[in-house]
Amino acid sequence: MTRLLIVDDEPHLLHALTVNLTGRGYDVATATSASRALAEIHHTPPDLLVLDLGLPDLDGLEVIRELRENGPDLPILVLSARHTSADMVAALDLGALDYVVKPFNMDELIARLRAVIRRTTTDTNAATVVTIGEVSIDLAARTARHHGAGDDTADSSIHFTPTEWRLLDVLLRKPGRLITARELLLAVGNDPDRTERSYLRIYLAQLRRKLEPTPSHPRHLITEPGMGYRFIP
Repeated sequence: MTRLLIVDDEPHLLHALTVNLTGRGYDVATATSASRALAEIHHTPPDLLVLDLGLPDLDGLEVIRELRENGPDLPILVLSARHTSADMVAALDLGALDYVVKPFNMDELIARLRAVIRRTTTDTNAATVVTIGEVSIDLAARTARHHGAGDDTADSSIHFTPTEWRLLDVLLRKPGRLITARELLLAVGNDPDRTERSYLRIYLAQLRRKLEPTPSHPRHLITEPGMGYRFIP
């Protein structure tokens, strides 16, 4: 049974989440402050942390920072009323895997929880061959081919630039996960504080033209406005 630790200082919300998630088969523990949450994580580490940012004793961003610097690589989903891009990007840059804004739809939250759990219980780094639509991409061999194309078909291979390969390597190894613009810029060797974000938009547009059936309506390489990008298999 997957064990969740939900950290929030709103008793009614904690109760609603506990009832809903317990009813769906999760083992749920709760905490109303950062200090109690950190003690609980030290005593009985959960499989996933659901964390509010507006805690009474310590900002949730500092909780993420402390866990990433001193504790285990605990999967974290942020659940917060803070809805600015700056807060979202800060949480994701510190190591949260996803960010849900209050008020939220319970079914959507549960779907996002399941997605985080799937990503963290599967060794995605071991999977080097990824399929996008009719294209198979081998990240280790750096090759991409259309399905069903014979070896002697001249146009069966898809060619990517070195920068495109680096972007694909980050996105495709973490299916479903929101990857921030900062992460992608670091992956391609750019200074995220000086590089224009349009740099990524240009490269993602090129990748969509090569991989998406309808580049103007992408199904696999998704933009999350103000936050980053997500690969959906």
